[in-house]
Amino acid sequence: MRIDLHTHSTVSDGTDTPAELVRAAARAGLDVVALTDHDTTAGWAEATDALPPGLTLVPGAELSCVSDHDGGYGISVHLLAYLFDPTSPAIVTEQQRLRIERRTRLRAMAKRMSEDGLPVDPDEIMGLLPADSPAGRPHLAQALVRAGLVASVDQAFAEYLGNGRGYYIPRQDTPVEDAIDMIAAAGGVTVFAHPFARSRGRIVSADTIAALAERGLTGVEVDHPNHDEETREELRGLARELNLIQTGSSDYHGTNKTIPIGAENTDPEQLEALMAKASGAQVAVG
Repeated sequence: MRIDLHTHSTVSDGTDTPAELVRAAARAGLDVVALTDHDTTAGWAEATDALPPGLTLVPGAELSCVSDHDGGYGISVHLLAYLFDPTSPAIVTEQQRLRIERRTRLRAMAKRMSEDGLPVDPDEIMGLLPADSPAGRPHLAQALVRAGLVASVDQAFAEYLGNGRGYYIPRQDTPVEDAIDMIAAAGGVTVFAHPFARSRGRIVSADTIAALAERGLTGVEVDHPNHDEETREELRGLARELNLIQTGSSDYHGTNKTIPIGAENTDPEQLEALMAKASGAQVAVG
């Protein structure tokens, strides 16, 4: 079995619609794919309706979180949540807050760039987004590519949009402990996405992951394009020590990233263990 548990569609910051994404997963030979758009479940229905025969969909989301351990100030944490009840009032309210936060932030970054004379139109960028979608920096990066200012989304992040660059504005994200509690209360499970991806910025310590495991964290994403083999071995050892499920995923974003869907995979036994711990939403089978 081939299983990819971390993908994004146009509902957040990918370039495939949910329907296109599940068809791409089938073409790539996947047996199971998870749709994990940022801070929204809006793509679940379309992906389910378009599911090709033989493909299983695991409904999920990638939550924008923050940890205040490891130095006393916020470290960005991405938390993959699966198989939770999307109608949970706490989740609906927090996801709506985060979507508003993301859109406000994106407009502010675009406005700052425009005021500095860069070829960016904040109104045009926002106008291209679906209503109530969780806007992200990749949308602004795409505008920079269209304007000819950069050659790729990666270059846009490296030169303009990354943490520490002049146009970066931080978000007010969900405390990671609250997110773990919220998903558990809605019958779901949580996996720490790319926890030791040092190329992305500051990371939490192994002690923090241990504390989150005590709080109810279900697993860690071990096999990810931003983890080298040494990092993967480090995470495997930590997961065994803490009795955490180990997943593998591509973090697919369509043409916004060069990583193809299915580039990394989750062991079927690990997926079975993950699903056994959930009591919320059900998987969809094509």
